[in-house]
Amino acid sequence: MDDATTSEANSVDRTDGDSAESAHISLPTQHRATGGTVYLVGAGPGDPSLLTVRARTLIETADVILHDALIRNSMVDSLPSGAVVHDVGKRVEYKTPQSEINELLVEHATAGDAVVRLKGGDPFVFGRGGEEAQHLAAHDLPFQIVPGVSSVLAAPSVAGVPLTHRDVSSNFTVITGHETPDKEESALDWTGLSSMVKAGGTLVILMGVRTLDQNVSALREHGAAGDIPVAVVQKATWDGQRVVTGTLDSIVQTVQSEDISAPATTIIGNVSAVREELAECQQSL
Repeated sequence: MDDATTSEANSVDRTDGDSAESAHISLPTQHRATGGTVYLVGAGPGDPSLLTVRARTLIETADVILHDALIRNSMVDSLPSGAVVHDVGKRVEYKTPQSEINELLVEHATAGDAVVRLKGGDPFVFGRGGEEAQHLAAHDLPFQIVPGVSSVLAAPSVAGVPLTHRDVSSNFTVITGHETPDKEESALDWTGLSSMVKAGGTLVILMGVRTLDQNVSALREHGAAGDIPVAVVQKATWDGQRVVTGTLDSIVQTVQSEDISAPATTIIGNVSAVREELAECQQSL
């Protein structure tokens, strides 16, 4: 291919032979953060090396960074010293009101700052990115959505659980664990979810450690068998990553006895049993 047709966005400069460690991916200037624009950026599941190149470039060129509670401490510590950093996480002891986050985005963007709203995983997967984008649009403020590696994909992968498998599962469904089965007018169809799992599909529950017993009970009550395999991944790609396995009948007790805590991802379905074949040979990231 003619050199003139090579895209700058895809160029790779190597300064030390073929060493991968010396590779540098250069991006056009338009990929840098621009004043007056808000960037809703996915930070991935936790490991800083899983940030996209685009996300890293925006972080390094931002004036203001608002990060949530799912951003790993080492990533927070590495944020540019010249940027104004706001911790707007939602934790058990204190949850930053969404209205406050929305107003901070508007305030800084209106002032001409280049704003990065840094979210664990992907902005549009249970990250309230849609709400924030709507708020920015209502104020006629420009924004960009920068996808991130969602824990929906990352947690099963690092645990050796394929979400889909030609011989085991042809579909998967993702729900939030914050939607409890006994909630009035629940938006979740537990009959349908149970039928899907019974048929061999995979169910992924995000942020559901505290409500795991309720979610499991709902599946069982709606017909899911007690011997269906389950894997729970705590802090996927973080230093404290842990994986426990069991069945619908045993997983709640296992999670409690092993003291598994948030953030954690639960994978329910026959694909969870595949981990047994992979665990001995799969290396950690």
